[in-house]
Amino acid sequence: MKTNGQYSIDREEAVNLRYGQAATTVEASLCCPVTEYDSSVLGIIPKEILEIDYGCGDPSRHVRPGDTVLDLGSGSGKICYIIAQKVGADGSVIGVDFNDRMLALSRKYQDEMADKLGYKNVHFRKGHIQDLAIDLERLDKWLKSNPVTSANDLSRLEAECERLRHDEPMIPDGTIDVAVSNCVLNLVGTDQKAELFRELHRVLKTGGRAVISDIVCDEPPTEAILNDPDLWSGCIAGAFQEHEFLERFERAGFYGVEILSRADEPWRTID
Repeated sequence: MKTNGQYSIDREEAVNLRYGQAATTVEASLCCPVTEYDSSVLGIIPKEILEIDYGCGDPSRHVRPGDTVLDLGSGSGKICYIIAQKVGADGSVIGVDFNDRMLALSRKYQDEMADKLGYKNVHFRKGHIQDLAIDLERLDKWLKSNPVTSANDLSRLEAECERLRHDEPMIPDGTIDVAVSNCVLNLVGTDQKAELFRELHRVLKTGGRAVISDIVCDEPPTEAILNDPDLWSGCIAGAFQEHEFLERFERAGFYGVEILSRADEPWRTID
């Protein structure tokens, strides 16, 4: 439910708070447990990262050597460090997340992982996956010198955002071979989902691929579900209906859309 165009809960705050806590304390029920990872790529990944895993699938199996890969909602960095091994020294991986604690955890082991791999090809950026042009750390740095205390200041902030998008985009147009995401797209508000898919399409090269693992539902969420912060942060309230999920890709300009795998039984039943 929305009130005057807004959800009656602060969806982003609920998501940020819960995942911030889950970055330091394992929450086993936050999303579906994933067991099908390729065991050969897990051995060098630090235990702390392996334990902080809130996905619902393994999109990493669909990357190729030399690919430039973007992970939307990279969390602890687990998928990024798996993909780093698969794309090799000639490939690269960019993880995007807006949760400071998750970013701190993923960055904590960058040098260690580079030493183990023999190359450094993983980078993490702070940003919203529905606005991949704005590097929030660059914007935060600008705000420290340009605090917003008036309407005129707000106009300057908007102008700086447009400048960053145009002159210094976090993810430039047509630079990504494969975009992956593991149970994160559902966390974006319904009113921003069209923008999310447009951004996904924008950053991919011609012939690029999107491999997304996410939660889908069989009917629209009720008002009570939409306004439950635990169900928003728990991958339920923002889940796509299955037919809508496929249509969203097509509307954004994707073609050759297919379901690569699908669970036989529902993860959870609500209401």
